[in-house]
Amino acid sequence: MDRLLSVQQVAERLGTGVRFPRRLIEERRITFVKVGRHVRIPESAVEAYVTANTVQPIVLRPTGLRRAA
Repeated sequence: MDRLLSVQQVAERLGTGVRFPRRLIEERRITFVKVGRHVRIPESAVEAYVTANTVQPIVLRPTGLRRAA
């Protein structure tokens, strides 16, 4: 069983305010669980969200090899 995190815990983990994870929930961009009137987010869903939205850096060619026009 995956650990369920509160909205506050997810915000702390992402380094954002609580409005951001609440917006993710409202827009159905992250998996969540309703426990009565409480909303919880599985730890694996937070990790999957971060992985899916991680942008890799672009590798540029060395600048010393340019030719003059």
